[in-house]
Amino acid sequence: MEVVVMASQVLPVSSSAAGWSRSTFAAAKSPSSSCGKKALCVSSSSARKGLDLGADLSLHGKGISQRMPTAGRKLHVSAAVAEDRRIEQESMLSEKPTTLLREGEDSDDKNGLRARFEQMVFRIQNDVCAAVEAIDGGKFREDAWSRPGGGGGVSRVLQGGTVWEKAGVNVSVVYGSMPPEAYRAATGAASTKPGRIPFFASGVSSVMHPINPMAPTVHFNYRYFETDAPEGVEGAPRAWWFGGGTDLTPSYFFEEDVKHFHQVQKNACDKFDPAFYPKYKKWCDDYFLIKHRGERRGLGGIFFDDLNDRDPNELLAFATACADSVIPAYIPLIEKRKDMAYTQEQKEWQQLRRGRYVEFNLVYDRGTTFGLQTGGRIESILMSLPLTARWEYDHHPEEGTEEAKLLDACKNPKEWLL
Repeated sequence: MEVVVMASQVLPVSSSAAGWSRSTFAAAKSPSSSCGKKALCVSSSSARKGLDLGADLSLHGKGISQRMPTAGRKLHVSAAVAEDRRIEQESMLSEKPTTLLREGEDSDDKNGLRARFEQMVFRIQNDVCAAVEAIDGGKFREDAWSRPGGGGGVSRVLQGGTVWEKAGVNVSVVYGSMPPEAYRAATGAASTKPGRIPFFASGVSSVMHPINPMAPTVHFNYRYFETDAPEGVEGAPRAWWFGGGTDLTPSYFFEEDVKHFHQVQKNACDKFDPAFYPKYKKWCDDYFLIKHRGERRGLGGIFFDDLNDRDPNELLAFATACADSVIPAYIPLIEKRKDMAYTQEQKEWQQLRRGRYVEFNLVYDRGTTFGLQTGGRIESILMSLPLTARWEYDHHPEEGTEEAKLLDACKNPKEWLL
């Protein structure tokens, strides 16, 4: 949001879908712009140089509280306002490129890690979209885009289908630089790194919301990340890691479905290390916790991040096996549940569970936060949100109902494969 500080009031000039990030409130136009003589216009560069704008102007994450500036007083602005997000506006492409890697070393080295990961995520996108279209009968819309700093992505979305209300499968291969808070969003690290941090990131991400409340939502994301030394820091090493996971979010609890889903994830993990599934299953339960409600958004799966403790070729193979597990884990559940009868009350419960999905993604999800703070493509970042959702005041399912059974499983994660 841009803010112009007037002589008697604070006016929000424009807003964006990035309003959830800590750097929501970008500063306004510079004093030399067309603000007018009665307006005090604060630039982010001025704020970074020490202009203190907080005593009479308070900025809050949910809106703007205003107090009338007093003569002789300094205005104070928070560090969040001063942060320069350096958003890169994407450019739409007429067709999908053969590669999104930069020309030169990255695109020429077909056996390099970046190239092989890009090949994998494009194949997964094709495979998953083909499996969804075969059941739904609809076709994905494809949008390709590029970033000025390098790379881009391919977004595919099926909306208003016969089986899925909304299904999306996105691929991105991007270059850029991020502020320290975006680094924390990407890594979950508590420490602060100085200066902006150059990065390379590639991944495939998907969320599928079916029409029938008896059929579950699924999410998966697998990514590879590299960072270079922060600006102004000499001799710092390059960091790299893999991350991702696949998790199931049903509205109604069918134990055999959950066991099947988890068994397929375990099979993929066991090919590499029998310790992987129990470790990453717990990580998934812990990560997808909606803290303000004390419940998980779904019934779990696997999740891992910052994985760099093994040979990168082995970890690439592991991420590939996990991505390949999505179709056999999920599609049989859709085929089993997509034509089941349901009531209007059951549809409304599905909408309430989707509301929980929205809450987690916009408040806690590291990928969403990172995308917004690094100026990612908004349509792709928010593709995960359902077409429809519902929030009822103080809603509690009746004890002993199927809805209460699902909620209990979300609050109390179980070991499904004992």
